[in-house]
Amino acid sequence: PELLLLLVAMVWGTSYGLTKSALAYTTVSIFIAIRFGWTFVLLLPLMIRDFDRGKNRDWPIALPTGFILAAIFFFEVYGVSQTTASNAAFLISLNVIFTLLLETLIGRRKPNRALIWLCLFSTAGVVMLTNSQGIHITFNQGDIYILCAAALRAVMVIMTKKLTHGKHITNTTLTCVQSLIVTVSACLVSVVSHERTQPLFPQALEFWLTTSFLVLFCTLFAFYVQNYAVRKISPTKASLLMGSEPLFGAMFSLLWLNEVLTSVQWLGAVILLITVLSASLSKVGE
Repeated sequence: PELLLLLVAMVWGTSYGLTKSALAYTTVSIFIAIRFGWTFVLLLPLMIRDFDRGKNRDWPIALPTGFILAAIFFFEVYGVSQTTASNAAFLISLNVIFTLLLETLIGRRKPNRALIWLCLFSTAGVVMLTNSQGIHITFNQGDIYILCAAALRAVMVIMTKKLTHGKHITNTTLTCVQSLIVTVSACLVSVVSHERTQPLFPQALEFWLTTSFLVLFCTLFAFYVQNYAVRKISPTKASLLMGSEPLFGAMFSLLWLNEVLTSVQWLGAVILLITVLSASLSKVGE
């Protein structure tokens, strides 16, 4: 589970820039509908197979998490379209702290001290890594949307863990039902808000190449792994590992975009790398 979550963080590290590129060709609601509708279609045959084999007796438990996921993506995508990538990366990383607090409150027990320190170090590393010109969180509307998405991410992993414990539903079906709910929600929002400023299906090749990558790796693979991993390890540890996405985003910028990191950003990257390795190799949160 730990290795798979790090792979999720790796692909999510590139998702903010790619999402901004895709939104140049269509609206937020249509983009979400295409992205998750495509995911649903790809997973549908596997879900039907699982139903035929009697593996999904408890499938209704996927419905609440689907609505939470829809809310996350509306807040996150609208937020990314209205704030800077550094602000988005920092604010979304706060879901690690939110998850720790929620898991502690719901479990009514003292959190593991080592896990607390890892969460704090992870957040500090993200702050340093994502702010090359100093910390300037302005809290515009986009920042508030991203903060809401971070809080809902915490709710998502906690609820997935709680609802799926001991239940008969495959991870494929869980991901497929969630994708269907997000798709339907996005379509309804698009109709209600009368979005007609962009074509329903953009013609640009760049849009479809970008969306294909987001569908296959940042949606289908990522959310399948999240649903799988949260059922194996604690929600806080899962969020901690997935929260390392700014580290991989910085690596992507260095290798492909030839960007230069400041000394503070390098220090943040080192702190985040040590935190991720410590969380991955330890038994904390299992």
